[in-house]
Amino acid sequence: MLNLGLDILGLARFQFGMTTVFHFFFVPFSIGLAFVVAVMETMYAIKGDEDYKKMAQFWGKMFLYSFAVGVVTGIIQEFQFGMNWSEYSRFMGDIFGAPLAIEALAAFFLESTFIGMWMFTWGRFNKWVHTLFIWLVMFGSSLSALWILAANSFMQNPLGYIINQQTGHVQMVSFGKVIGNPQLWNEFPHVIFGAFVTAAFVIAGCCAWRLLKKDHVDFYRKSLNVALVIGLIFSLGSIATGDLQSRYLINNQPMKFAAMEGLYKNSTNKGEWAAVSGFNTKQHKTTWSVDVPYVLNLLSYHKTTGTVKGMNQINKDMHAKYDRKFGSDMNYYVPTKTLFWSFRIMSGAGALFALLAIVGLIFNRKRSQLIMKQRWFLYIMGLCLWLPFVVNTAGWFITEFGRYPWIVYGLLTIADAVSPNVSVASLLTTNIVYFAMFAIMGLIMIILCHRTLKAGPDAENTDGYSAGDTKELDPYSKGAFNHD
Repeated sequence: MLNLGLDILGLARFQFGMTTVFHFFFVPFSIGLAFVVAVMETMYAIKGDEDYKKMAQFWGKMFLYSFAVGVVTGIIQEFQFGMNWSEYSRFMGDIFGAPLAIEALAAFFLESTFIGMWMFTWGRFNKWVHTLFIWLVMFGSSLSALWILAANSFMQNPLGYIINQQTGHVQMVSFGKVIGNPQLWNEFPHVIFGAFVTAAFVIAGCCAWRLLKKDHVDFYRKSLNVALVIGLIFSLGSIATGDLQSRYLINNQPMKFAAMEGLYKNSTNKGEWAAVSGFNTKQHKTTWSVDVPYVLNLLSYHKTTGTVKGMNQINKDMHAKYDRKFGSDMNYYVPTKTLFWSFRIMSGAGALFALLAIVGLIFNRKRSQLIMKQRWFLYIMGLCLWLPFVVNTAGWFITEFGRYPWIVYGLLTIADAVSPNVSVASLLTTNIVYFAMFAIMGLIMIILCHRTLKAGPDAENTDGYSAGDTKELDPYSKGAFNHD
């Protein structure tokens, strides 16, 4: 058989990474869309303006598409733990099982129940009651994210456990410490704010493309304003929570932080921050760099003095700490280039989003036609509808690649977590199948969203009847079940 240089660990990591990246395209998008749609329907409930109702119904269609794809990819992702990472599942089952069980039994059921009630009951409840349904959907989806991040936070910063001496596996001794993990409460706000930004700028980008075609101008301008206000507020919130999270990493995961800043050597008291750098990762050194004095200290400590440990020193410290248990041949260096550039993409995009929102709100002022004359801005805004997905992926890269070589930090390595009974052939086959399936689902999602935009807000009411239908039917009446 042709030797392609493939190995079980590499294929298993690629499959999980591919599945998670694709799943994470839709999770922040659906959480954010639930929030934006809830805001729009709340404005309808307050003002009684039918335009806001139409907006909630129209953008709600995209929310339903993203929710459906997110559920499917989430199920596939959970299969990964039993398929390719059984040693991890055995080691972490006592910890990982509790948050995921709560997420499924409470948060997901709440979300899925009220999404159905919201979809099918337009005009059948008081508008405030119906608005409550979408807020409960948003709350349920955010709660799902909280419990999943609680499990992930344990992997980043294990707390509230002991090692069972008979099994060698982790055993929970304090549920409070698991859900009170500082990693969780630094990570969760940043993820949720990023989700709101994602939805806001996807909607803003869609509006920009339709405004370029002068299609339903009033509707899309109004939608654009709502999206940009939300985008501005939460892009600033994302920057603030991102700052808190990165500063937390200085002591909690110093190797990850040093790689984000491209530091192989310990920094000096001048705190030179590398705007851009080149690296020789084999020799563990920086080959060139464009530095700005004192910025690193300002970002790290919010003052002009201080030093940050470099990766070379941290590697020595980790060998001293872990060699007795894991051996002296361990490599504790993380993928420096990936983390360095991912961090700059994420940080730069946060500032860009805030700037675009400010400029867009100025151009789109009420009773002004300036936005329609700035076609260059609409093109930029339209292209930026793809940027949140890139940014979310960059953030995920930082979170997960920065933990290398651990799957549970300091307790279990990635190499020790893979299933012992999988083969290269089975992994290669499932990688190809999953990739094809994800590509098809993504294409269908794009086609559905494009058709919805092209059809416009007046194409079909959300209650399931065309705009020309005037007869109100009760879906629970006897006639609804008459098949004669």
